Amino acid sequence: MSVWHNAAAAVPSLLGLEGELVVASITVQPYQLEELLDALAQVPFPVNPQIYHQSGVVEFPAYANRMPEVRAALEASGLNSSVLSVRSMLDALHTTEADARNNPGAAPESVLPYKQDGPVC
Repeated sequence: MSVWHNAAAAVPSLLGLEGELVVASITVQPYQLEELLDALAQVPFPVNPQIYHQSGVVEFPAYANRMPEVRAALEASGLNSSVLSVRSMLDALHTTEADARNNPGAAPESVLPYKQDGPVC
């Protein structure tokens, strides 16, 4: 007995009205990070990026149906859209979990959280 409607074709995923929830990952040279963030500010949906400064990687969750808009924003800013890679959110979570189990002593790359000085308007 299976809880899946069609157990043979069932692949777990996180689905919403705009498609599958994915992790978008964009790799640029570290000196291009500001240009990349400016480009991401132009997409018509909120982007909450995780920035890895040393490696020039920016990752953020989004829906798969929104990836053409991200590609268009990259191209409009002069960046090549081939720097964008997309993977399933569940795959990304499983990979991160497996990496932590296989290499427990490794220090993660530092992530600098956004901090705003002064009053929030």
